[in-house]
Amino acid sequence: MTRWQRLAALAALAAAAVLCAACGAAPTPLADAPAPVVDVRALPPISLPRDDAPHDNLTEWWYVSGHLETADGDQFGFEFAVFQSVRRGAPRGFAAHFAVTDIQRGAFTYGERTAVEAEPREHDDLDLEVDGWSIRRVPGGFAIDAALDTAAVRLELIPTKPAALHHHTGLLDFSPYGWSYYYSYTRMTARGVLVERGMPRPVAGTAWLDHQWGDFISVSSGGWDWFSAQLDDGRDFTASVVRGGDGAAVLTYGTLVDPDGRVTHLADDEFQISATDHWTSPATGAVYPSGWTVDVPGRGLRLEFEPYLRDQELDTRRSTGVVYWEGAVQITADGQPAGKGYVELTGYAPNPAIAAPIAAPAPAATSNRR
Repeated sequence: MTRWQRLAALAALAAAAVLCAACGAAPTPLADAPAPVVDVRALPPISLPRDDAPHDNLTEWWYVSGHLETADGDQFGFEFAVFQSVRRGAPRGFAAHFAVTDIQRGAFTYGERTAVEAEPREHDDLDLEVDGWSIRRVPGGFAIDAALDTAAVRLELIPTKPAALHHHTGLLDFSPYGWSYYYSYTRMTARGVLVERGMPRPVAGTAWLDHQWGDFISVSSGGWDWFSAQLDDGRDFTASVVRGGDGAAVLTYGTLVDPDGRVTHLADDEFQISATDHWTSPATGAVYPSGWTVDVPGRGLRLEFEPYLRDQELDTRRSTGVVYWEGAVQITADGQPAGKGYVELTGYAPNPAIAAPIAAPAPAATSNRR
């Protein structure tokens, strides 16, 4: 259950925020709305590629992160996410986030957008657009297209491993808060174009795609730390630490994917994550961990995660109601380069309701420099 808590929080707020964009009202969290009671054992198994497409459940998202390199060696991280909410009697609503980490320049830029589906349509394949930003299924993989004032990407993403189903079957029971499906394409070849300050540059690299959907909308008072790693030896690793309202960990588990795609599910006693440093946001005052050691002794892994930039914080209160840190990290083992990854941190910054109506235009981009 790595990202279900984040999805619950974001989706509940995003659902209200996005749907209210059509009426000009301020967002109202939907935490008190009941989730349908379902016997998850009776739900059908995940079927791919059919289930890459949107569903008619309460909340859903597609989340891509990755690392790109130009022909002359410049490196970039990127994050692109589309959130969908479906509520009875309301248009299908969407929010999207896009961020680029320019490692050479030490700059981090992000933006957010919202949209509603004007007319109901069949969603038998993945083909979504949120105010000009898009994610869609293409032969053999996926394509994303998003742009900020200072950077844009148009990428084709081709999985090199089968999708990894989390929590054994990819089906998570959050009773009494609902249920969710969850799987990831943990390693994809990324190729395309990155436009930087008006100059198109061919890029190549690797990417990771999370897809989660289900009927749940309850909001937790805690937070979570999520880690992904694409290691140079061909293995992929993801882990999550979910905290309760008192800050104590209430759920910790991980997934390890071998080079051949074989999945190993890790219990909370099979790995350990320790923060090695902290960083204080000048924008929000939030204090985030910034640097981690990840130990998986049974698999011979001791990894050091270090952010490429300290400031990779996103204030997305205008679209999903939250402030969070999500950034590109470099990974070493025994002092030697071992891979790259992404880390997401929530629950560290206050998330007060925004004062302006969500219908007001969201900022096109915000830039943070190291």
